[in-house]
Amino acid sequence: MRITETVLRDAHQSLVATRMTTEEMLPVLEELDSIGYYSLEAWGGATFDSCLRFLDEDPWERLRILKKRIKNTKLQMLLRGQNLLGYKPYPPAVVESFIGRSISNGIDIIRIFDALNDLNNVEPAIRLTKREGGHAQASVSYTVSPVHTIEYFVSLAKQLEQMGADSLCIKDMAGLLTPYAAFDLVSALKKNISLPIQLHSHYSSGLASMTYLKAIEAGVDGVDTALSPLSLGTSQPPTESIIKTLEGSPYDTGISLTSLNGVAEHFRKLREKYLDSKLLEPKALEVDINALIYQIPGGMVSNLISQLRGQNALERWTEVCEEIPRVREDLGFPPLVTPTSQIVGTQAVLNVLMGERYKMITKETKSLVAGEYGRTPAPIKEDIRKKVLGEGEWKVVIQSNSNILEEAAQEIGPLMIQEEDVLSYLLFPDVARNFFLARQKKITQSRFIDIEKEEDYCLI
Repeated sequence: MRITETVLRDAHQSLVATRMTTEEMLPVLEELDSIGYYSLEAWGGATFDSCLRFLDEDPWERLRILKKRIKNTKLQMLLRGQNLLGYKPYPPAVVESFIGRSISNGIDIIRIFDALNDLNNVEPAIRLTKREGGHAQASVSYTVSPVHTIEYFVSLAKQLEQMGADSLCIKDMAGLLTPYAAFDLVSALKKNISLPIQLHSHYSSGLASMTYLKAIEAGVDGVDTALSPLSLGTSQPPTESIIKTLEGSPYDTGISLTSLNGVAEHFRKLREKYLDSKLLEPKALEVDINALIYQIPGGMVSNLISQLRGQNALERWTEVCEEIPRVREDLGFPPLVTPTSQIVGTQAVLNVLMGERYKMITKETKSLVAGEYGRTPAPIKEDIRKKVLGEGEWKVVIQSNSNILEEAAQEIGPLMIQEEDVLSYLLFPDVARNFFLARQKKITQSRFIDIEKEEDYCLI
């Protein structure tokens, strides 16, 4: 059984809002590399944004540092299809450049998904990943609705295999997949495709470990886990528990529990640090069975609470939770994962606080209804479409500027010190520019200090 360890990416993204620094990772990278994992998920998702926005780090430099120290285990990242690591679709030139630079800087496996399961948003990334020599792990975003049947997911998987995907991931971002549903889904997939299948889930509803076991019995080839100090709650099932469960069985992982002791102790100390600093909220570690009712992923919960607190309306939390499934149905049953989770969640908050549904409509909701994010799993209700877009025809304009990379390079000018800076800027313009300015200031100060040292030397 293949184990993908998430402690360097999704575990801390889910529990501490992606605030683990590269410095906190460094002491155990070589030890993690020696354990025998199939892969280490260590980049992508929200880490890119968080490095620039909160940690004063260059995400590209983080990737190079990881690759330098992790030499035996595949490095894996999460990519949002045409959205890359941002929150909107990007032109083909940007997608092509980003995937190329990601692989050349050290990524081996790119897990590619689309929030709507629109395969038009996934195919270019699969093709480009393979062209650059990477492993393209295509994903289906799992959710529950009248249209998300086993037949639906099997159809997606067959198309992804035809597109050239190297493996398939069932991405259960809200912990909605139940044990026997997992057995049936994996069984059906194994009968219809020949790709290796990976299962990714979260412990939000308390089911993930049991779900993994039934999926393994059905033939799943790998699962995502997190070392115990940063597991459970909105994170993944504990690595140690899964390894011990499978030990001596036909699904034995080949990983020794004792080999995990040192790295687990390192992350245990970090966990205490995060608890003391309030980065890790104990609530994030709780089981919330309501996740099965409202289908709200863990990361979405904190965002909604923040929005309601800002409006002094926390007492309306239950109303918002009840409104989310209604908005989701209105908008064609999109799976709730970035960016659709934010779009649906924010619109639900507005519907509740305004006292009238769709009285105020966000720009992102309009874009989703207009088709700018792709095709929704089910048709959007016609009355909602008219209310959101009006009676006129809304034309979707996809930017395809072939000179976009060159123009971005000119915009950042002397702030640019590497080719990758252009991509950081295109994904997060204001955040990246602020980071570049701070970086330039540090470089200038460092040079000034060096000059002072040389002058002192001359005086001796």
